[in-house]
Amino acid sequence: MNKLVAIDLDGTMLNQYGVVTQKTKEAIERAQLKGIEVIIASGRPIDSIKTIAKEINSNKYFISGNGAIVYDIANDQIIYENTLKKQKTLDIIKICEENSFYYNIYTEKEILAKSLQANVLYYNKENLNKEEKDKTHINIVSDIYHYIQERDEKVLKITVCDSSKSIFNSIMRKLKEINDIEVLEVSHMSRKMIKQGTEDVPIEYFYTEISAKNVDKWNALQVLKNKMQIAEEQIVTIGDNLNDKMMIEKAKLGIAMGQSTPYVKEIADKITYSNIEDGVAYALDNLI
Repeated sequence: MNKLVAIDLDGTMLNQYGVVTQKTKEAIERAQLKGIEVIIASGRPIDSIKTIAKEINSNKYFISGNGAIVYDIANDQIIYENTLKKQKTLDIIKICEENSFYYNIYTEKEILAKSLQANVLYYNKENLNKEEKDKTHINIVSDIYHYIQERDEKVLKITVCDSSKSIFNSIMRKLKEINDIEVLEVSHMSRKMIKQGTEDVPIEYFYTEISAKNVDKWNALQVLKNKMQIAEEQIVTIGDNLNDKMMIEKAKLGIAMGQSTPYVKEIADKITYSNIEDGVAYALDNLI
């Protein structure tokens, strides 16, 4: 029997506007009534996930920072972490600054950025429809290097973005020269939508995510498997991108979203509809 379903957020549980639809909420509730624990496994920081976990009535655990953090919601504490060391974070910031790469830092509580662009622009727009307590905390900092240097922040991941494919390829080459980090290999452009009045405005950019060595959602699920005393065969995963690759590949049942990158579809056991077609709801009701 399936006992745990781990679901990615962006591009998976959330639609193109960053919303959990009513149809998806109802499907999650039906799964929970059958005794299936539904948890979020996302790259977002802790406070951003807390809001959505509350919205779907997931009240035990979630995975943050692509597996850098496993969070115990009931006891309001981190039960596992594998975060970037300060010096490694500073080394990456220095490369980004010297090459004028746009980047942002995900700490356990907030996202640090120098300006509202790419993914941070999307989160900022998402915040406009939320109460203050439910917003993703974005901290615009002019000197991020100094900010990190002077504090003991837990850095979950660093996201580096650019709208130009050629510039992005040069970013990847430089990042791969750094030892003991994980650099996410994303070959396709991220496409999200924001509302400007009555118009849908696309936000498009190439990106990569940098984390500590061995950070992965599947590794974090191993921690939860032991904590919850369930078998690996009882874990189901749903995702859409390369940061979901291992958990889709390793789970007894790994489900890819309809709009997933081709490689993720190839390794999935099943494919559901896209995130704009309530693919998670369909998966919970028909595939699991």
